[in-house]
Amino acid sequence: TQVKPSTYESYARNISHHVLPSLGQRLIHDIGPTQLNSLYAVLLRSGRRNSTGGLSPKTVRYIHTIVHKALSDALDAGIIATNVAERAKPPKPRARNANEIRFWEAHELRHFLEQTSEHRLRAAWHLAAMTGMRRGEVLGLRWKDLDHNHRRLQVRQALVSVAYKIIVSTPKNHRARVIDLDKGTLAELAQHEKRQRADRTEWGADYRDNDLVFCRENGEPLHPQTFTQAFDRLVAKTNLTRIRLHDLRHTHATIALSAGIPPKVIS
Repeated sequence: TQVKPSTYESYARNISHHVLPSLGQRLIHDIGPTQLNSLYAVLLRSGRRNSTGGLSPKTVRYIHTIVHKALSDALDAGIIATNVAERAKPPKPRARNANEIRFWEAHELRHFLEQTSEHRLRAAWHLAAMTGMRRGEVLGLRWKDLDHNHRRLQVRQALVSVAYKIIVSTPKNHRARVIDLDKGTLAELAQHEKRQRADRTEWGADYRDNDLVFCRENGEPLHPQTFTQAFDRLVAKTNLTRIRLHDLRHTHATIALSAGIPPKVIS
């Protein structure tokens, strides 16, 4: 009850995939720092479920954090006398090199948006790139969250996938925020609204109106994975650098820095 459903699902998935196969048959009192360190070493060496190598130090440390919290709860419940994860030594996440962060330059972003001008989700790509909004925030945006008079929007909710089921969640860190919009983005959203009204007319009584700005043709929520796959397919059709949908956030930040916007404002 203290974490988001998506966070809980991530904890449960990592425990099921990476911890229980090695430690699941042990009594909790038979698990010590040595067993945890051995587990982390195995995960670093061959932890990928598709047998293609090991997990990253960052992922293994994340798994350690989950184990540490579970044992901390066991300690609070009086099941164990000490939290042995305190004495374990998880790997330190390595710093990312600058060349590992992918993004598009301004001319590449312009080319992508020009190539996708007829796509029904073009306004979504445009909004993500011009605001740095996360995938779930874009998909959770409602028309009532837009303030055309003051040229801004409010990020109040996010659509996320938990075990492939779409749920409505709060923004990251549970905090809503306001984002200013440029005239070009407002124009894109206005054009998108016209297309959506046409969809609503075509579907008639079968249209599911959830007030979502970006949704399926019949108004139903768009699955986050479907949204990502659509972006990946479009990028594959271009000769641009292959980036992930999330890298539009990096693109937004990079172009903003190039335009002289202070890093504090961007963050």
